Amino acid sequence: MKIVYLYHSLAVKGGIERILADKMNYLVNHGYKVYLITSDQGNHEMAYPLDSRVRCLDLDIKFHTRYKYRCFRRMIEARQLSLLYKERLRKSIKEISPDIICCTTFQDIHSLLKIKGNIPLVVESHVNFSHPDTMLHHIQNIWNHYWIGKAEAVVTLTDGDAAKWNSVSHNVHVIPNIVYLNNTPSYSDCTEKRVLFVGRFTAQKGLEELFAIWNRVHEKYPEWALDMYGDGELWDVYSHKAKEINNIHVYKSTKEIAEVYKKSSILVLTSVYEPFGLVIPEAMSCGLPVVSYDSPYGPASIISDGEDGYVIPMHRRQAFADRLCQLMGDEELRKEMGKRAIASSQRFSAERIMPMWKKLFDQLTSFS
Repeated sequence: MKIVYLYHSLAVKGGIERILADKMNYLVNHGYKVYLITSDQGNHEMAYPLDSRVRCLDLDIKFHTRYKYRCFRRMIEARQLSLLYKERLRKSIKEISPDIICCTTFQDIHSLLKIKGNIPLVVESHVNFSHPDTMLHHIQNIWNHYWIGKAEAVVTLTDGDAAKWNSVSHNVHVIPNIVYLNNTPSYSDCTEKRVLFVGRFTAQKGLEELFAIWNRVHEKYPEWALDMYGDGELWDVYSHKAKEINNIHVYKSTKEIAEVYKKSSILVLTSVYEPFGLVIPEAMSCGLPVVSYDSPYGPASIISDGEDGYVIPMHRRQAFADRLCQLMGDEELRKEMGKRAIASSQRFSAERIMPMWKKLFDQLTSFS
């Protein structure tokens, strides 16, 4: 079976990029012929290693060049680049003649539907159906959702998000992300007095909430520290604020994050919205219980409340602080929840997730 994945580029080290690379590598190792078609890869190296059997084709569109211009000229350039992309993509798909085309909700679905012919199209949603953004984005979402609903399948990460997508598509499937799980015999012993945050320093992650919660927690447990690892456009803002609060230590992202998990005792997440939350099962696989807001829709689909962590109603800062203090004050509870977290995290291994994709591909090609 031949599968084409469409994405703008795999040049940035991000969650979606890593997941796409993992899936393509898995599939070629299981007999599939996999093609990656990018629009803007250019001379950039792949952010994550790809098996040599994954065939990569860059259409060399350079969509970003339109930002050199202003107003109407930018619109004209965007239109011309879009037409060039459509022409080159149509030619590539005709030459490859794939059995399945996979893309994300970031694609121009309207154009892709015109190009693909009878080839089944799978649209992967890595963002929530309802996105808290400006009215302009809301209008754009309505337009995109209409066309996405015409794809042969829409794949979401959680049941909560799937319920929303059911309003535009009659063929919605829930397939969680593959997660890099701890595959060593070493885990956190949950004895270190360290709470951990891992994520991008952006408005989405609700760091103002986390700072407010930590102020309450620190009064009761001043010997505990909050370690924050990440990057992002608001790094300077939030790292400066963190320095003004007791016992918060801020670090840039690290490739050795698994070792950081193992030297911590609790993971916290205060996101405003979280389509999945890769760091949750990652941390759980290292033996950490997790305390998270019930942000739509990821945390509640991963954490079993009261078993391997706690899921707190949105913006209930005192409830969050209380649960965090409960774990900080009870080492045996932390250890017990951590053990359950290790077992629970195995749901997101490639061996559990990828057969779901293979089943979906088989269904779609049997009907095409």
